[in-house]
Formats: sequence, structure tokens, C-alpha cells
Amino acid sequence: MTIQEILKILTDSGIEPNEANVEVKMLLEHFANYGAKDIVMGNKLTAEKLEIVKEKAELRARTRKPIQHIIGFADFMGEKFIVNPSVLIPRDETEILVRKAVEIINENNFKMALDVGTGSGCIACMVAKHTDCQIIGLDVSTDALNTALDNASRLNLFNKAIFRKSDVFSNVKPRESFDIIISNPPYIPKGTKLQKEVEFDPESALFTKDDKGLEFYEKITKGAPAILNEGGYLLFELGIGQAQAVKEIMKDFKNIEIIKDLAGIDRVIAGRL
Repeated sequence: MTIQEILKILTDSGIEPNEANVEVKMLLEHFANYGAKDIVMGNKLTAEKLEIVKEKAELRARTRKPIQHIIGFADFMGEKFIVNPSVLIPRDETEILVRKAVEIINENNFKMALDVGTGSGCIACMVAKHTDCQIIGLDVSTDALNTALDNASRLNLFNKAIFRKSDVFSNVKPRESFDIIISNPPYIPKGTKLQKEVEFDPESALFTKDDKGLEFYEKITKGAPAILNEGGYLLFELGIGQAQAVKEIMKDFKNIEIIKDLAGIDRVIAGRL
């Protein structure tokens, strides 16, 4: 068995060659402690380690289970986050949301933030890491909250990223208020057909009950003014084609800004109370 034969296992299953290359490198690094330096140095892999990597590649090819679930980690903004079937795998698009939030927080010297639907805690953790803000991450899933707490602990973000069980704002305490609310909410209309890998993400983090995917934008926007400080911000990640509808939902906010991703898709919306 060779690395090229392992790569072929993935490409033969329909995984695009460039993606397969990246995934084989991830498998080699994680399960065989074998990286680019070893390749340059001409270091050889043992048959035992190659067999382990082959088994993981076969699992990926056979089930289309995301590579991040097989490894147990996902890369996000230069850090490795624990992921599992109870949380969304962090995506590159969400970095745009986090970077905008960090920019706003640091420009305004904000001290209290709220992350609604925190999942793995990747948004809360990176906001906590790159600002002087304390952030509370809310989620309805106990398993997701446990994962978020593990991620915050690994990054030594004690007392900066805090997590609490809550259905949207149901467990926000009396007299609590925030300078900024951030959310990557479920925004896929129920019944939408997704690629196989995405089906491993938790349904509750993906789908809405309405046919336009706007359910949580409406709920969060409606409740936000009651807990936002004067001049506070509301930021959302957007689904494809939802920018104008969400802008209308946020009509009571001013200075609305819509930010595109690298593909030119409207991906983040920000507004000030």
C-alpha cells in the first residue's frame, strides 16, 4: 500500500482530486504523525501506519463521513476545534462573521458579547481570543455545549468564553445586557437536499421550520433590542440569497452593512441599534 493508492481510494469514491489530496495529508498527519517535512526528508511510513490511514480513507470513501469527524478536529482561524455529530463543522465563511465581529468589538471597546447557537464554540472562542470581550455562548443542545466548553478549555479561555443552555434568549438572565450579538443560525429551509457530508451535521443546527430559512433571523432580531445596549450591534451569517430578506427583518437597525465572501456571495450582515 502506498500514499498514491490511498489517494485513489478517495478519488474513486467521487471525491474531487484536490480535496482528496488535502484529506490524505490530514489523515497522514493525524494518524501517522507524518507531514510535509517527512516527505521532503524522504522519511518512510511503516506498513502498520499506512494500514491505519488506509482504513480511515476507506471509511471516508464508503460512508462519506466528513474527514473532520474521522479525525475529531476541524481547523478554524488557525486553531483546531473538537468536532463531532452534535455540532456544525466550522466553515471558512464563518471566519468572515468572526473577523467582522472582532473588528467592531475592538473599534468600540466592547466588553460583553453574546453568541446565539454557539455549537462547537468556534465563534465565541475566537472572539474571546482576539478581543478583551467576555462572551456567552448559548445553545439548546447539551452535547454541543459540552463540546464548546472542551474547546474553550483547550484554548485556556476560562472566564472569557462562557456557555449556557438556552433556546435563543430563553435563559438570558434579568438585567443582562450585551454590546454585540453574533449568530450563525440555522438557515436552510426544511426539506432542502444537501450533499452527503453535510447530512452528518445536526439537523437542529441546519434547518428551519419555515420554507425560506428565515425563522431564526426573525426570532433573534425581534428579541435583540431588549438585551442590546444602546448603540449595540447585531451580526448574522447569511445563507445564499437571504441578504435582502434579512435586511428587511433588521429594518429597525441602522448602518446596515452586508459583506461578501470570496465567491462574491452576500455572507454577513451587520446592523447597529
